[in-house]
Amino acid sequence: MKATFMYGAGDVRIETVPDPIIQAPTDAIVRTTRACICGSDLHPYHSLPETPEGLSMGHELIGVVEEIGTEVRSVKPGDFVIVPFAFSDNTCVFCREGLHTSCIHGGWYGTPQAAGLQAEYGRVPLADGSLVKVPDVDPRTADESLLASLLTLSDVYLTGYHGAHMGGVGPGKTVTVIGDGAVGLGAVLASKQLGAEQIILMGRHAARTDLGVEFGATTVVAERGEEGIARVIDLTNGEGSHVVIEAVGHMPAYEQAYGIVRPGGIISRVGVPQYESAPIGFASLFAKNARLAGGGAPVRAYLEAAIPQVLSGEINPGKVFDRTVSLDEVPAGYAAMNDRTALKVMVTP
Repeated sequence: MKATFMYGAGDVRIETVPDPIIQAPTDAIVRTTRACICGSDLHPYHSLPETPEGLSMGHELIGVVEEIGTEVRSVKPGDFVIVPFAFSDNTCVFCREGLHTSCIHGGWYGTPQAAGLQAEYGRVPLADGSLVKVPDVDPRTADESLLASLLTLSDVYLTGYHGAHMGGVGPGKTVTVIGDGAVGLGAVLASKQLGAEQIILMGRHAARTDLGVEFGATTVVAERGEEGIARVIDLTNGEGSHVVIEAVGHMPAYEQAYGIVRPGGIISRVGVPQYESAPIGFASLFAKNARLAGGGAPVRAYLEAAIPQVLSGEINPGKVFDRTVSLDEVPAGYAAMNDRTALKVMVTP
């Protein structure tokens, strides 16, 4: 099969590798219907050292079950499924608490445990705990917009939702979302669904912020740094934002976040941090009694509720996809997301 590998910063190639096989009785093999490139894939695209063996890429997938291990009971060959970006058993103490990304037996794709999913097929460990069937949808005839929205449930929309959930977004709350990437836009849509009264989107790319307004943003703030902080403080009557969802992962975004959070408010981080430490002292969190939340999104915990929302048309998060490429064209897809000529790239097998 064809699969995506990264050999160093900016060096993405499509290789022919053996098809995956069942390695454990709890595995399933899924044939790709749609995959995509994640904003977090750009972090190694910028900084991966030369890696002669290649890094297997991809963690977002919807597809059809081709084969199952002898202990798999919840899905069968032919089922159309969503593959969350982390695999989990859905039974351990942390899964039962809704923290599937901390599953005792779980793990990540693109690691020695499981190959990446930007490929024609994927092996899914712990299939009973990880895979969620999409009812009454045939991917061969389904509308492209529906497939796009279902694909966002493997990561990007539900990561944005996780940011809103962990921030305690609800009626009467002011929410500021930092970052106009796909996760940030998902956080805007989720905040609207959760009833936020005021949703401020901090971003400066008009095509993206226009979609953010469509998703529910009430105001767009293009300014950054101290100027951006001052603008948000002004928009919130000098009080700051009840919830700040930081969807970027770089230090300037975090500094903006603690500059605009309201006393007693919550900063919810879902952008993968590209730093090892961050200020939490008097000038950042302590003086405001502000709290820090967020983390790797346990999308498996949210899937059963989100799938009906997509199927009914209540939400259409797939609008974040603005380019589709074949698997052979994935390197160009990375380049397009890197130079911001594409927001989110979908991959067809």
